Amino acid sequence: MNTDLQIQNKKLELIQWLSTIEDLHILDKISDMISCERKKDWWDDISEAEKRSIEKGIAQADAGKLNPHSKARKIYGKRI
Repeated sequence: MNTDLQIQNKKLELIQWLSTIEDLHILDKISDMISCERKKDWWDDISEAEKRSIEKGIAQADAGKLNPHSKARKIYGKRI
């Protein structure tokens, strides 16, 4: 069975199961889980190297080590 068909079948199974639930506590838990998934932070999905790079940039900005846009233009030219 191809993956797309498996996914569609699983969705239908879940929809059918969900439609039979009468326990408000369970429905609230499912709603909370869905809300948490929607609020997922991009920070959790980036690599450690990317996090270190961002943190380094924030530290430099906090220390006042900023360059104006005009200087970046001179350094990087048309790439930005």
